[in-house]
Amino acid sequence: MSRRLPPLTAIRAFEAAARLLSFTKAAQELNVTQAAVSHQVKALEGWLNLPLFRRSSRALFLTDEGQTYLAVVRDCLDKLAEGTHRLQARDKAGRLTVSTFQSFAAVWLVPRLGRFRLQHPEIDVWVAASDAIVDFNQEDIDCGIRYGTGRWPGVKAVRFMTESIFPVCSPKLLNGPHPLRVPEDLVRHTLLHDHMHEDWRMWLMAAGVADIDSARGPTFSHSSMVLQAAIDGQGVALGRSALMREAIAEGKLVQPFKFSLNAHHSYYFICPEASADRPKVIAFRDWLFAEAERDGLRITE
Repeated sequence: MSRRLPPLTAIRAFEAAARLLSFTKAAQELNVTQAAVSHQVKALEGWLNLPLFRRSSRALFLTDEGQTYLAVVRDCLDKLAEGTHRLQARDKAGRLTVSTFQSFAAVWLVPRLGRFRLQHPEIDVWVAASDAIVDFNQEDIDCGIRYGTGRWPGVKAVRFMTESIFPVCSPKLLNGPHPLRVPEDLVRHTLLHDHMHEDWRMWLMAAGVADIDSARGPTFSHSSMVLQAAIDGQGVALGRSALMREAIAEGKLVQPFKFSLNAHHSYYFICPEASADRPKVIAFRDWLFAEAERDGLRITE
């Protein structure tokens, strides 16, 4: 059943005038003219077919009907304001679901989330780790982090972090039976791969090494597995500056050669266009960008 409701503008004018018992003061509060308030109140009285005020040259008084109606209007406006506040507060706090690929979540994102929690204790981050591209129309995901060229349809993608690639290995390989001194020494070592198989070929070519089969060696489905295999001394991995930073800083891995190659792909923050201005999404995005800048990998468009 449809509701027969008076105009909200007239209701606001009446509530302010009734509370302040002055059209002039109500006009100042609502940032309109005194004539506009008077017109809205008269329109409401005509809509109700009841007098709400008794007017005199010096004062404004509520009629009995006006007193009764004011209580109803105040209750409705209070409930509307409270409901609006709760809705807005829910968008600033609570659960925020972030989609990203598994290696990035394990190696880069999760170890840092404690800092985000300190800054935003009102937001509970749920990490949905998957290498599949998220469909925001079908899944309950607020935002995501992806690695690629930024060409994903139907989302807003902002490039926020780049990286370089270079060989990394356990420190014990530097002075083992086949020391690593120059890139050509890789011919005596096992190459470790993730799904980006072409990266080893491109790095060796850029380093001027032509006599090494870039495809040989075991392949792992996630970069975090390659990282662990390299730490264990199983071979030499092609490290990514964003993911290998902590392991190198802790001495678990070393960079045997100075030469590095800029990666073709970058890290992107993604979200639906309709969610880009949500407070929770903005808070996470800004924190993410600050973390990238902290690592010296932040880039701006």
